[in-house]
Amino acid sequence: MSTEIRIDALLPPEMATHAEYVGVRKAEAPALTMFTLAILAGAFIAMGAIFATTVASGSVAVRAVDGAMAYTTGLPYGLTRLLTGIVFCLGLVLVIVGGAELFTGNNLIVIAWASGKVTSRAMLRNWIIVYIGNFVGSIGTAALLFFSQQYLNGSGAVGLTALNIAKAKVELGFIPAVALGVLCNTLVCLAVWMTFSARSTIDKIAAVLFPIAGFVAAGFEHSIANMYFIPIGLFIRDYAGSEFWSTIGMTPADFPSLTWGGFVNNLIPVTLGNIIGGGVLVAAVYWAVFLRPTKK
Repeated sequence: MSTEIRIDALLPPEMATHAEYVGVRKAEAPALTMFTLAILAGAFIAMGAIFATTVASGSVAVRAVDGAMAYTTGLPYGLTRLLTGIVFCLGLVLVIVGGAELFTGNNLIVIAWASGKVTSRAMLRNWIIVYIGNFVGSIGTAALLFFSQQYLNGSGAVGLTALNIAKAKVELGFIPAVALGVLCNTLVCLAVWMTFSARSTIDKIAAVLFPIAGFVAAGFEHSIANMYFIPIGLFIRDYAGSEFWSTIGMTPADFPSLTWGGFVNNLIPVTLGNIIGGGVLVAAVYWAVFLRPTKK
Protein backbone atom coordinates (compact mmCIF):
# COMPACT_ATOMS: atom_id res chain seq x y z
CA MET A 1 0.00 0.00 0.00
CA SER A 2 1.57 3.30 -1.14
CA THR A 3 1.13 6.62 0.54
CA GLU A 4 0.86 9.64 -1.74
CA ILE A 5 3.05 12.58 -0.71
CA ARG A 6 1.70 15.81 -2.12
CA ILE A 7 4.14 18.66 -2.74
CA ASP A 8 1.93 20.84 -4.94
CA ALA A 9 0.75 24.19 -3.61
CA LEU A 10 -2.73 24.27 -2.13
CA LEU A 11 -5.46 25.43 -4.47
CA PRO A 12 -7.62 28.47 -3.54
CA PRO A 13 -10.58 26.44 -2.16
CA GLU A 14 -8.14 24.54 0.09
CA MET A 15 -6.50 27.83 1.06
CA ALA A 16 -9.88 29.11 2.20
CA THR A 17 -10.39 26.07 4.43
CA HIS A 18 -6.90 26.51 5.84
CA ALA A 19 -7.52 30.23 6.46
CA GLU A 20 -10.68 29.27 8.35
CA TYR A 21 -8.70 26.87 10.54
CA VAL A 22 -5.96 29.44 11.18
CA GLY A 23 -8.58 32.05 12.13
CA VAL A 24 -10.11 29.73 14.74
CA ARG A 25 -6.70 28.89 16.17
CA LYS A 26 -5.72 32.56 16.42
CA ALA A 27 -9.01 33.60 18.03
CA GLU A 28 -8.78 30.85 20.64
CA ALA A 29 -5.15 31.48 21.64
CA PRO A 30 -4.42 32.41 25.28
CA ALA A 31 -4.29 36.17 25.81
CA LEU A 32 -0.70 36.22 27.11
CA THR A 33 0.56 34.15 24.20
CA MET A 34 -1.32 36.38 21.78
CA PHE A 35 0.04 39.56 23.35
CA THR A 36 3.65 38.31 23.43
CA LEU A 37 3.53 37.27 19.78
CA ALA A 38 1.95 40.63 18.94
CA ILE A 39 4.85 42.49 20.56
CA LEU A 40 7.19 40.42 18.41
CA ALA A 41 5.22 41.26 15.28
CA GLY A 42 5.36 44.98 16.04
CA ALA A 43 9.12 44.73 16.48
CA PHE A 44 9.47 42.68 13.28
CA ILE A 45 7.54 45.23 11.21
CA ALA A 46 9.65 47.99 12.78
CA MET A 47 12.80 46.13 11.71
CA GLY A 48 11.53 46.12 8.15
CA ALA A 49 10.79 49.84 8.48
CA ILE A 50 14.31 50.54 9.75
CA PHE A 51 15.75 48.64 6.77
CA ALA A 52 13.48 50.56 4.39
CA THR A 53 14.32 53.97 5.90
CA THR A 54 18.03 53.27 5.62
CA VAL A 55 17.79 52.23 1.97
CA ALA A 56 15.53 55.19 1.11
CA SER A 57 18.17 57.53 2.55
CA GLY A 58 20.37 56.88 -0.47
CA SER A 59 18.68 59.66 -2.42
CA VAL A 60 18.63 62.32 0.32
CA ALA A 61 20.56 65.61 0.20
CA VAL A 62 21.94 66.92 3.49
CA ARG A 63 23.60 70.20 4.46
CA ALA A 64 27.15 69.92 5.72
CA VAL A 65 28.27 71.69 8.90
CA ASP A 66 29.93 74.48 6.90
CA GLY A 67 26.65 75.23 5.14
CA ALA A 68 27.44 73.58 1.81
CA MET A 69 25.06 70.98 0.43
CA ALA A 70 26.37 67.42 0.43
CA TYR A 71 24.47 64.81 -1.60
CA THR A 72 24.43 61.12 -1.01
CA THR A 73 24.42 58.79 -4.00
CA GLY A 74 21.05 59.31 -5.64
CA LEU A 75 18.89 56.85 -7.55
CA PRO A 76 15.82 57.47 -9.72
CA TYR A 77 12.63 57.84 -7.67
CA GLY A 78 10.98 54.64 -8.91
CA LEU A 79 14.07 52.52 -8.35
CA THR A 80 14.51 53.90 -4.84
CA ARG A 81 10.87 53.08 -4.06
CA LEU A 82 11.29 49.57 -5.45
CA LEU A 83 14.37 48.87 -3.35
CA THR A 84 12.66 50.35 -0.29
CA GLY A 85 9.66 48.07 -0.80
CA ILE A 86 11.76 44.95 -1.29
CA VAL A 87 13.74 45.44 1.91
CA PHE A 88 10.61 46.31 3.92
CA CYS A 89 9.46 42.74 3.19
CA LEU A 90 11.81 41.69 5.99
CA GLY A 91 9.06 42.59 8.45
CA LEU A 92 6.32 40.31 7.13
CA VAL A 93 8.80 37.53 6.36
CA LEU A 94 9.77 37.51 10.04
CA VAL A 95 6.10 37.54 11.06
CA ILE A 96 5.10 34.67 8.76
CA VAL A 97 8.15 32.44 9.04
CA GLY A 98 9.18 33.31 12.59
CA GLY A 99 5.62 33.15 13.91
CA ALA A 100 3.96 36.26 15.31
CA GLU A 101 0.57 37.97 15.57
CA LEU A 102 0.05 40.95 13.25
CA PHE A 103 -3.17 42.96 13.45
CA THR A 104 -3.41 43.65 9.73
CA GLY A 105 -2.90 40.02 8.75
CA ASN A 106 -5.35 38.92 11.46
CA ASN A 107 -8.12 40.80 9.67
CA LEU A 108 -8.38 37.51 7.75
CA ILE A 109 -10.05 36.03 10.86
CA VAL A 110 -13.19 37.45 9.21
CA ILE A 111 -13.20 34.24 7.12
CA ALA A 112 -13.68 32.06 10.22
CA TRP A 113 -16.13 34.60 11.68
CA ALA A 114 -18.28 34.60 8.54
CA SER A 115 -18.40 30.80 8.70
CA GLY A 116 -19.71 30.98 12.26
CA LYS A 117 -16.64 29.27 13.71
CA VAL A 118 -15.44 32.36 15.57
CA THR A 119 -17.69 34.69 17.55
CA SER A 120 -17.63 38.46 17.14
CA ARG A 121 -16.34 38.76 20.70
CA ALA A 122 -13.45 36.35 20.06
CA MET A 123 -12.49 38.11 16.84
CA LEU A 124 -12.54 41.56 18.45
CA ARG A 125 -10.64 40.21 21.47
CA ASN A 126 -7.87 39.04 19.14
CA TRP A 127 -7.78 42.32 17.21
CA ILE A 128 -7.64 44.49 20.35
CA ILE A 129 -4.97 42.45 22.14
CA VAL A 130 -2.86 42.12 19.00
CA TYR A 131 -3.22 45.80 18.08
CA ILE A 132 -2.00 46.86 21.53
CA GLY A 133 0.84 44.35 21.43
CA ASN A 134 1.87 45.54 17.97
CA PHE A 135 1.93 49.11 19.29
CA VAL A 136 4.18 48.13 22.20
CA GLY A 137 6.60 46.28 19.91
CA SER A 138 6.69 49.01 17.27
CA ILE A 139 7.13 52.03 19.51
CA GLY A 140 9.53 50.12 21.75
CA THR A 141 11.71 49.38 18.73
CA ALA A 142 11.50 53.04 17.69
CA ALA A 143 12.77 54.07 21.15
CA LEU A 144 15.59 51.53 20.99
CA LEU A 145 16.56 52.73 17.52
CA PHE A 146 16.62 56.34 18.71
CA PHE A 147 18.92 55.53 21.64
CA SER A 148 21.23 53.65 19.27
CA GLN A 149 21.72 56.92 17.32
CA GLN A 150 21.50 54.99 14.05
CA TYR A 151 19.60 57.96 12.67
CA LEU A 152 22.92 59.86 12.54
CA ASN A 153 24.19 57.53 9.81
CA GLY A 154 24.88 58.97 6.39
CA SER A 155 25.70 62.39 7.84
CA GLY A 156 22.19 62.55 9.26
CA ALA A 157 20.52 61.40 6.03
CA VAL A 158 18.83 58.47 7.79
CA GLY A 159 17.35 60.75 10.43
CA LEU A 160 16.21 63.28 7.85
CA THR A 161 14.51 60.54 5.85
CA ALA A 162 12.75 59.33 9.01
CA LEU A 163 11.55 62.88 9.70
CA ASN A 164 10.27 63.37 6.16
CA ILE A 165 8.44 60.02 6.18
CA ALA A 166 6.74 60.84 9.49
CA LYS A 167 5.88 64.37 8.34
CA ALA A 168 4.25 63.11 5.13
CA LYS A 169 2.13 60.62 7.07
CA VAL A 170 0.78 63.04 9.69
CA GLU A 171 -0.12 65.55 6.97
CA LEU A 172 -2.42 63.10 5.17
CA GLY A 173 -6.10 64.02 5.12
CA PHE A 174 -8.67 61.66 6.64
CA ILE A 175 -10.11 60.36 3.35
CA PRO A 176 -6.73 59.80 1.64
CA ALA A 177 -5.49 58.02 4.77
CA VAL A 178 -8.50 55.68 4.76
CA ALA A 179 -8.13 54.98 1.03
CA LEU A 180 -4.39 54.33 1.32
CA GLY A 181 -5.09 52.05 4.30
CA VAL A 182 -7.63 50.07 2.26
CA LEU A 183 -5.18 49.61 -0.61
CA CYS A 184 -2.35 48.68 1.74
CA ASN A 185 -4.08 45.93 3.68
CA THR A 186 -5.68 44.51 0.57
CA LEU A 187 -2.15 43.73 -0.58
CA VAL A 188 -0.93 42.66 2.87
CA CYS A 189 -3.81 40.22 3.34
CA LEU A 190 -3.38 38.91 -0.20
CA ALA A 191 0.25 38.23 0.70
CA VAL A 192 -0.80 36.36 3.85
CA TRP A 193 -3.57 34.59 1.90
CA MET A 194 -1.03 33.33 -0.66
CA THR A 195 1.22 31.95 2.08
CA PHE A 196 -1.64 29.58 2.92
CA SER A 197 -0.85 27.80 -0.36
CA ALA A 198 2.82 27.38 0.54
CA ARG A 199 4.56 24.07 1.10
CA SER A 200 7.96 25.46 2.10
CA THR A 201 9.63 28.45 3.70
CA ILE A 202 10.85 29.63 0.29
CA ASP A 203 7.25 29.48 -0.99
CA LYS A 204 6.13 31.74 1.86
CA ILE A 205 8.89 34.29 1.26
CA ALA A 206 8.13 34.38 -2.47
CA ALA A 207 4.41 34.90 -1.78
CA VAL A 208 5.16 37.86 0.49
CA LEU A 209 7.67 39.63 -1.75
CA PHE A 210 5.67 41.32 -4.50
CA PRO A 211 2.49 42.38 -2.64
CA ILE A 212 4.50 43.95 0.20
CA ALA A 213 7.08 45.57 -2.07
CA GLY A 214 4.17 46.88 -4.13
CA PHE A 215 2.34 48.58 -1.27
CA VAL A 216 5.49 50.21 0.06
CA ALA A 217 6.65 51.39 -3.37
CA ALA A 218 3.21 52.86 -4.07
CA GLY A 219 3.12 54.71 -0.73
CA PHE A 220 0.12 52.94 0.82
CA GLU A 221 -0.52 53.20 4.57
CA HIS A 222 0.01 50.37 7.08
CA SER A 223 -1.16 51.09 10.62
CA ILE A 224 1.42 48.92 12.38
CA ALA A 225 4.31 50.23 10.28
CA ASN A 226 3.14 53.75 11.12
CA MET A 227 3.46 52.86 14.81
CA TYR A 228 7.19 52.87 14.08
CA PHE A 229 7.54 55.43 11.28
CA ILE A 230 5.79 58.31 13.07
CA PRO A 231 7.16 57.81 16.62
CA ILE A 232 10.76 57.57 15.39
CA GLY A 233 10.23 60.89 13.61
CA LEU A 234 8.78 62.36 16.79
CA PHE A 235 11.66 61.07 18.91
CA ILE A 236 14.18 62.61 16.52
CA ARG A 237 12.28 65.90 16.32
CA ASP A 238 11.91 66.24 20.08
CA TYR A 239 15.14 64.74 21.41
CA ALA A 240 17.89 64.75 18.75
CA GLY A 241 20.94 66.80 19.69
CA SER A 242 22.08 70.04 18.13
CA GLU A 243 24.82 68.22 16.21
CA PHE A 244 22.21 66.37 14.18
CA TRP A 245 20.26 69.53 13.35
CA SER A 246 23.36 71.48 12.36
CA THR A 247 24.47 68.60 10.14
CA ILE A 248 21.25 68.55 8.14
CA GLY A 249 20.89 72.33 8.22
CA MET A 250 17.40 72.31 9.74
CA THR A 251 15.68 72.76 13.11
CA PRO A 252 12.71 71.10 14.86
CA ALA A 253 10.65 74.15 13.85
CA ASP A 254 10.86 72.94 10.24
CA PHE A 255 8.50 70.08 11.20
CA PRO A 256 5.58 71.87 12.93
CA SER A 257 2.98 69.32 11.79
CA LEU A 258 4.86 66.43 13.37
CA THR A 259 3.05 66.00 16.70
CA TRP A 260 1.63 63.17 18.80
CA GLY A 261 -1.84 64.45 17.95
CA GLY A 262 -0.95 64.13 14.29
CA PHE A 263 0.14 60.54 14.97
CA VAL A 264 -3.28 59.68 16.39
CA ASN A 265 -5.02 61.48 13.53
CA ASN A 266 -3.11 59.29 11.09
CA LEU A 267 -3.54 56.04 12.99
CA ILE A 268 -7.34 56.17 13.24
CA PRO A 269 -8.21 56.46 9.52
CA VAL A 270 -5.37 54.17 8.44
CA THR A 271 -6.52 51.47 10.87
CA LEU A 272 -10.09 51.82 9.61
CA GLY A 273 -8.88 51.51 6.03
CA ASN A 274 -6.77 48.47 6.90
CA ILE A 275 -9.80 46.70 8.38
CA ILE A 276 -11.88 47.42 5.28
CA GLY A 277 -9.12 46.30 2.92
CA GLY A 278 -8.22 43.09 4.73
CA GLY A 279 -11.50 42.15 6.37
CA VAL A 280 -13.89 43.06 3.56
CA LEU A 281 -12.06 43.17 0.23
CA VAL A 282 -10.00 40.04 0.90
CA ALA A 283 -11.45 37.91 3.72
CA ALA A 284 -15.15 38.46 3.06
CA VAL A 285 -14.74 38.12 -0.70
CA TYR A 286 -12.85 34.82 -0.50
CA TRP A 287 -15.32 33.50 2.07
CA ALA A 288 -18.19 34.36 -0.28
CA VAL A 289 -16.48 32.66 -3.21
CA PHE A 290 -15.30 29.46 -1.55
CA LEU A 291 -17.06 28.92 1.80
CA ARG A 292 -20.47 30.59 1.62
CA PRO A 293 -23.24 27.97 1.93
CA THR A 294 -25.12 27.55 -1.32
CA LYS A 295 -28.81 26.74 -1.65
CA LYS A 296 -29.61 23.44 -3.27
